[in-house]
Amino acid sequence: MTARDFAFSVGTTLPGGGGRTGVISTPHGRIRTPAFIAVGTKATVKAVLPESMADLGAQAVLANAYHLYLQPGADIVDAAGGLGRFMNWPGPTFTDSGGFQVMSLGVGFKKVLAMDAISVTSDEVIAEGKERMATVDDDGVWFKSHLTGDLHRFTPEVSMRVQHQLGADIIFAFDELTTLMNTRAYQEESLERTRRWAERCIAEHVKLTAERVGKPYQALFGVLQGAQYEDLRRKAARDLGAMDFDGFGIGGALEKENLGTIVGWVCEELPEDKPRHLLGISEPDDFFNAIAAGADTFDCVQPSRVARNAAIYHPDGRFNINTAANRRNFDPIDPDCDCYTCRNYSRAYLHHLFKAKEMLSSTLATIHNERFTVRLVDSIRDAIEAGDFDAYRTEFLGRFYAKQRAAQPAAGGED
Repeated sequence: MTARDFAFSVGTTLPGGGGRTGVISTPHGRIRTPAFIAVGTKATVKAVLPESMADLGAQAVLANAYHLYLQPGADIVDAAGGLGRFMNWPGPTFTDSGGFQVMSLGVGFKKVLAMDAISVTSDEVIAEGKERMATVDDDGVWFKSHLTGDLHRFTPEVSMRVQHQLGADIIFAFDELTTLMNTRAYQEESLERTRRWAERCIAEHVKLTAERVGKPYQALFGVLQGAQYEDLRRKAARDLGAMDFDGFGIGGALEKENLGTIVGWVCEELPEDKPRHLLGISEPDDFFNAIAAGADTFDCVQPSRVARNAAIYHPDGRFNINTAANRRNFDPIDPDCDCYTCRNYSRAYLHHLFKAKEMLSSTLATIHNERFTVRLVDSIRDAIEAGDFDAYRTEFLGRFYAKQRAAQPAAGGED
């Protein structure tokens, strides 16, 4: 197989540029964009069969190289015939590089960080009460396994070898994800490190592609960092955009209110004929903002994670199914939803399952949340093609966030 087995074509574009529809072609099928890529971190979307993910319309799934490297081992996935065959998923697959885990497990922070009024004078950032489990240097990262405490080494070359063994259709270059609490000086240093790692990833990817004769071609995406600095984000996009990547991942710590602006910065610099994947977002307003700015695909654990805690997505906003209001409600979650859960089960039944701590609660809730998310992005794509993006955005977000806005105190007035 060759790089010709991967392609991207642009379809309809929004007036003024930015958002667009398109098609990503991979050895295991096509992805119509914009598209939500369901996250199956350990080669499984938690609580849901791969067959169920296909039934609810997921076009592709994303697994994590860090976690699969530790368990069961990339060599085992390779021997099984690659990620898709290992997990019985027939469609396109992604693996991320492990760069996010270096930050999140290394310093104990989540991806989205509020700056607040914190003044940082050192780049030894660590979350309160957490142990540092990763150390970055110019060559790579030393990290402790969160499973056993054993010490491991990831470099750009190791990440490429692991991802080639995993066999996903789309893989990501190894990068360093900083926090918003790192100093400007460290952000600059890290950005240069990620640039050099990108070059090493390309070289190793070319080598491994030539060595692994007969394997389907794997597209390599470069990952853009730069936190919330416009000059650093644009520099990262220009630097990596000039390299021989098949597409790009937009990563890095950022605050929600700046998401669309940051995506816009990098998309203005990136080649228009290559796909752009925004890592780790799934809230409705984030989809609309990122798509309008030029992002093509997205991934996030959020739909399945909140489902396991009884949080349900609905056109009128997210709500908890385990509240008393649902105890005797024999209606579906959403009568207009076509998912298996809404077609067959009542709110009262899901309420019972969560209260009884039955495992089926997570399965049924996750099926609905994943379908809601996939369907939303599919509807945005349809709206772009129909020329109705702005109207659909206003209608959907107005309804979804109406209760949230109504609950907020009015501006002004007395304390």
